[in-house]
Amino acid sequence: MSAIIVLTDRHRYFLYTQPADIRKSFAGLCGIVNNIMQLPISDNDVFVFLNRDLSHLKLLLHESAGFTLLCRRLDKGRFKVPDPGNVPGPLKLSAAEVIALIKGLTFYRDNGNKNPPLE
Repeated sequence: MSAIIVLTDRHRYFLYTQPADIRKSFAGLCGIVNNIMQLPISDNDVFVFLNRDLSHLKLLLHESAGFTLLCRRLDKGRFKVPDPGNVPGPLKLSAAEVIALIKGLTFYRDNGNKNPPLE
């Protein structure tokens, strides 16, 4: 992960739960945020997009000076996406969850189940 950006809890993170056309850049991803996710873009918001194969990930970050777009492609394997459950729309994530996702780690949300599924 680059040292240019630090993912901390001062940001708000939203995972787009549908497959995204990863060829999209700033304008296209902002269109998804505004028109499909129906969220305003505010300072320190980070939007996470994955392609259908879960092999490519993009982070769209907005700060006061403008947008930053980070891309990550796995050489092998897939990103492990949390199950959104019955949550409609974007899934809110923590900084730790986003970092785990970027690194390809599996994480589970505590939903009361004492024994999360094994992979």
